[in-house]
Amino acid sequence: MKRSKTLLDKRKTFIHNYVEDNSTKQMKVIINELVNKLFISEKTIYNILKQ
Repeated sequence: MKRSKTLLDKRKTFIHNYVEDNSTKQMKVIINELVNKLFISEKTIYNILKQ
């Protein structure tokens, strides 16, 4: 299934902002919160953060 470019950009922005806002927490905790919030895999989140 093809996702729209704007949706991917919004998700990427949200993840980056969420990580910055919660920088006092450990990365593993942040990733688990994002997995539960966005219903995407850890690998996907790490790939977005690498970009």
